[in-house]
Amino acid sequence: MDTTDSPRSYRIAVLPGDGIGPEIMQVTRAVLEAIAPKFQLDFTFVEGLAGGAAIDATGDPLPAATLDLCRHSDAVLLAAVGGEQWDSLPARQRPEQALLGLRAGLGLFANLRPAQILPQLVDASTLKPEVVEGVDLLVVRELTGGIYFGQPKGIFSGEAGQRRGVNTMAYTEPEIDRIARVAFEAAQHRRGQVCSVDKANVLEVSQLWRERVLAIAPQYPDVTLTHLYVDNAAMQMIRNPKQFDVILTGNLFGDILSDIAAMLTGSIGMLPSASLGAPGSVGLFEPVHGSAPDIAGKDLANPLAQVLSAAMMLRYGLQEPAAATAIETAVLRVLALGKRTGDIWSAGCDRVGCQAMGEALLAAL
Repeated sequence: MDTTDSPRSYRIAVLPGDGIGPEIMQVTRAVLEAIAPKFQLDFTFVEGLAGGAAIDATGDPLPAATLDLCRHSDAVLLAAVGGEQWDSLPARQRPEQALLGLRAGLGLFANLRPAQILPQLVDASTLKPEVVEGVDLLVVRELTGGIYFGQPKGIFSGEAGQRRGVNTMAYTEPEIDRIARVAFEAAQHRRGQVCSVDKANVLEVSQLWRERVLAIAPQYPDVTLTHLYVDNAAMQMIRNPKQFDVILTGNLFGDILSDIAAMLTGSIGMLPSASLGAPGSVGLFEPVHGSAPDIAGKDLANPLAQVLSAAMMLRYGLQEPAAATAIETAVLRVLALGKRTGDIWSAGCDRVGCQAMGEALLAAL
């Protein structure tokens, strides 16, 4: 990064991926390019292959060149990977392996997924307005441990020729401690509440999880800690989501609960995420939604989650909070004007496509 008297330069690895990925990434790049001169920023975007596009070109969902690009960038902006044309491939060769490879290869152990009900979209939720109005929560999900990475794993031959599928849920004390600290520190900048979600009544790994979270909590006396079993937490998120501030949980439970949080807002197409590692590491920023191959190329995609992921990149990855706020404010202005893509449209609003939403954002900036 250059001095404050000249533009601050950042190299951004751009991974458009599959499906609607290239469309929403095009909008996002235009927004970043528009915001750059206003805040003395200079972005260099370098595209890489990931997911199905990488499989088609190289046979590998995450080519070594892509991982090297990401490691030598200031941040990584990812759109989405996957599609039915690759569903028949062996599990280790499918597009989703790119996500796991990026998380492991960049040491990204903390996934931050905010779910905030914007006033303009209260009616977009399938829940009653009085239930969701005012919801503002953050799911902090451990990302590189748990059942997705535990060993042994696989499908093995068992007795009498019957196969047996095995996945191992495992966490070490240091893995739990570091993600707990992320949650507590996030709560210090929010409303000071952490709810740790586990299944300690059944799983030994959750018993260790709860033990370590309780041990870390006294280091943050300004944060209130509570606990919920994951099944109760899922119910409570629908019954009374406003009770939550920061939700701390492991990889599998966080994967599920963050999608529940997404639908509180009315559309998974509105939610960004940040995947972070140790201080100084390269962060990965991506929308929560998938590649939506059924609408790819039809100018129907909602680019706002991708754009808001870029705002998270500015805030958490590049420490440019003013530029992040400008993008977030532009999103609110566009929604206040009644602009809606199909996934968040309601009667009386102006239904627009992906490109038109991007043009509206640029006008708002």
